[in-house]
Formats: sequence, C-alpha cells, structure tokens
Amino acid sequence: MRALRATPALLRLNLRRDRIKLPAWVLGIAVMTMYFGNALKLAYPTEQDIANVASFANSPAAIMMSGPGYGMDNPTLEAFLANQYALYLMVAAALMNILLIVRHTRLEEEGGRTELILAGVVGRNAPLTAAMLTALVANTALVVAGTLALAGTGFDAAGSLLLLTGFAALGLVFAAITALMCQVTEHARAATGLAAAVLGAAFLIRGIGDLTAEHGSALSWLSPIAWSQQTRVFVDPRWWPLALSVGFAGAALVGAYVLVGRRDVGAGLVAPRLGAAEASAALSHPFTMALRLQRGAIIGWAVGLSVAGLFYGAFTESIADAFGELPDDILVIMGGATGNLVDGYLGLMGFTMAFLISCFAILSVRRLHSEEQAGRVDPVLATKISRAGWMGSGVAAAAASSIVLLGLSGVATGLGAALVTGDPGYVVTLKLAYLAHTPAVLVVAAVAALLFGLTPRAFGAVWILPVFGYLVGTFGPILHLPDWLGDLTPLGHIPQMPLESFTATPVIALLLVAAAAVAGGLAAFRRRDIAAT
Repeated sequence: MRALRATPALLRLNLRRDRIKLPAWVLGIAVMTMYFGNALKLAYPTEQDIANVASFANSPAAIMMSGPGYGMDNPTLEAFLANQYALYLMVAAALMNILLIVRHTRLEEEGGRTELILAGVVGRNAPLTAAMLTALVANTALVVAGTLALAGTGFDAAGSLLLLTGFAALGLVFAAITALMCQVTEHARAATGLAAAVLGAAFLIRGIGDLTAEHGSALSWLSPIAWSQQTRVFVDPRWWPLALSVGFAGAALVGAYVLVGRRDVGAGLVAPRLGAAEASAALSHPFTMALRLQRGAIIGWAVGLSVAGLFYGAFTESIADAFGELPDDILVIMGGATGNLVDGYLGLMGFTMAFLISCFAILSVRRLHSEEQAGRVDPVLATKISRAGWMGSGVAAAAASSIVLLGLSGVATGLGAALVTGDPGYVVTLKLAYLAHTPAVLVVAAVAALLFGLTPRAFGAVWILPVFGYLVGTFGPILHLPDWLGDLTPLGHIPQMPLESFTATPVIALLLVAAAAVAGGLAAFRRRDIAAT
C-alpha cells in the first residue's frame, strides 16, 4: 500500500483545484440533456410529430452521425432523444475525462510539480490513483445530476439512469485510455492529442459499423461508443454492454499502472526525438517558432479533417435519395426543399468543419497559456521579443493554421463529392465555401486571445462560442429555436454556402470584431503580470 500513500490528500487537492471546472462540465452536460428533452417535447407534442421527424433516422447520414437507430421504427420521444442527440453528449463526457486526466497527471509532471510531491511521503501510484478517483467522482456526479435533470422533465427515471450511466461509462473508458497515453508521451499536448485521436477513431469505427448492418455490426462493437449506445435505452433496456466499458477501462488502467513503474518521473515510455544541435535561423522569429511547436497538432488535424471531408463528400451522390422523403422539419436544415438537398448537405458539412476548426483554434491559442504556466515565457521575453510580438505571433499562427485547415477540408470534401458525382467543380466550390467561414473561426480565436490577455483563469469560457453555435445551428431548425439565438455566436452569421449566396457584410463585421478582440487581448497582456502556476 506504500505506492498509494497520500492518495486521499491528493484527491482532496484535485477536487479543490477543480471546484469550478468540474461542476461546469457536469452541470453543462446535465443541463444540455434536460434542454434537449424539454425542447423535443415542445417541438413535437404528438406521436405523429415525432414519427414524422424520426423518419430520417435510418438514412446513412443519420446513422453515421447519430447512432444505430433503436426504436425508430415505432419512435417515442425518449428513443429519439437517445438515438439522435445522446452521442454528442457522450463525446462531451469523454472530452471532460480526457482533459481531467491530462491536467492531473501528465501536465503536473511536465510542470515539475509531481516530482516535488513525490519527494514527500507520497506513493508512486498516488497521483494517477487520485486523478482516476477524481474522474470517478465527476462521472458519478454526472449520473446523479443528469438523471435528476432528465427525469425531472418527465422522462422515465430508470431509462434516464441507464442513459447517463452510459455517458459515465464512456467517460471512464477514456479516462483510463488517457491515463495510458500519459505514460507513453512526456508532453501534455501529445497525450491529449493521442486520446482525442482514439476518440475520433472510435466515432468513425462505430459509424461505419452501424452502416454495415441494421442496429450495428460486429465492427460497431470494437468502439467504446457503441457499448453505451447498445444499451438500447428507452427501447429494450439492457445494462450488460456497460460491463465491456468497465472491463476495458480496468484493463487500460492496469496497463497504465504497469508503465508508471517502468519509467522515470517526468519522462514518457517513448522518448522524444532529439532535435538538431542548432536551430535554424527561421526559428528565431516567434511566429515560425509557434508554428514549429504546433507542427504535430496541425498535421494531425489536417489528416483527420481530410479523411472526414472525403467521407462526407462521398455521401453527396446518395444524399438526395436518402433525404428526399423527409418531413419539412428535417428538410429545413438541408435547405428547406428537395431540389437543393445536395447543396444544403454540403453547406451543413462546411458548418460542421468550421465548428471543428474553431475547436482547433482555441487549442492553438491555449498553447500561449500553457507556455506561460510552464514558465517558458519569461526567458523569451527577456530577449528582444516584445510581449505583443510573442502573443501576436501565437495568435497569428493559430489563425493561419485555421485558414489552411478550412481550405484543406473544403478541398477534401469537394474531392469526395467530385469522385462520386463526376463533377470536378465541387473541389473549387467547396474550398471557397469552407474558406467563407474564416471570419467566424477568427472571432473564436480572437475571443480566446482576449480572455488569455485579460484573465487566463477564465479561458475555458471561450468554448461556449463554438459549442453553443454548433448546437443551435445544427439542431435549432429542428427544435424551432428563435433565430436570434444563432446570432449570439459567430458561426451563425456566415451564409451556408454553396446553398446560400456569399454576403460581404457579416464577413466584414466579424473581421472587425476579431481585430478588436485581438487588440484588446494584446493591450491587456502588456499590462498584466506573467505568472507561472
């Protein structure tokens, strides 16, 4: 038991440090679950209404993006919620756990704080154990808060408990996966990227598996996401698939503990590649240095978005046939009429890509905060580089990378569409359509820069912009949400090209907002103290 000594003290410390972040995550997911439940009741009050809107659940696109479609042959409001909306809340729970474990393990080692803690009367396995117990507390709170919230709207309490337990089970799976990744690499960003890549692969495998056979195939069961969805909540409830989640999480955690004892504190199982003896002249500029530091993330996102774009584009030829018989409530998100479903679909995919690249932009700007926390900013600013030059270069690198990713994802989607339709014009059309989202993405990055300059502790609030914008933009037409909600986020101001015509006014307005936010962030950063925490 010496290896676990002081675990309770570290657990209390973790909970104390996360007294704001964890409740925000837990309550955010719980409230969104309750919100979708209430919104669906208001939007579709009768059985016929829900039957009409659920008719698209068996289409390839819906299965790929939502789930296997249990209960959609004779749909109920509860089954529709579980099959069409729960997947995104599950992904949110997984992300909560990924970030939590990285923050309390690898990031602490990278900053040198774990070595100081272990110099006391603390067991070698105590930090990892405390981090996993923190995740267990967070997921338990999610089950309780989410079940109470959903059952409070009138949904079946037992089904609500099973649904939220599925969220927590997936969260614990990715907590354990992340714990394993944190032993492999010695950098927090790399560990986060590896865990996120596993989540993306799980999403893709589940989607392809569900497309292969009705209600999922053997391939689906290779994805942890499928284990939570195969509980058939609100239709034919069964708990046993969650045993797979528990077993897999346990196995991954055992692997993490084995690796903890086989590596040095602060080091990873895989040693980083040694760099050149001397840096190139290009790295003397903070902008090129910022790009170099994010090279791995940029390449990873470029590959992932290109694969996703090709996949989305490959649906173009069959989209009209699959969606042609949908009710008007669903057609509205694809353009509102059967004659323009293809353009509406491609525009919606562009909106989705803009949301994903907004997340990349936030993570890219967040590296400034990580550099400051690690104490690497002071030596840089001790040279001739100014504060504005250092921060501005980091923001510029995030902006430039985001623009490249938008163009690349547009080309990939256009190429996929061109291959199945025989129309090469889609490549250029979709590249321009996706690049039209640049001002919205830049506003998200600029707000992140503003928060970093003003108060880094509140940096996480910037996630509200893309997440809220995506949810409202995607589900707002179905749930009959007021138009002004979409105007509260920059993603809602860009025309859905190629369905809608390009409009310069919102582009100019968003660029001005982005410029003002960046200027405010730079001014605030010049006046505040540099703090390594």
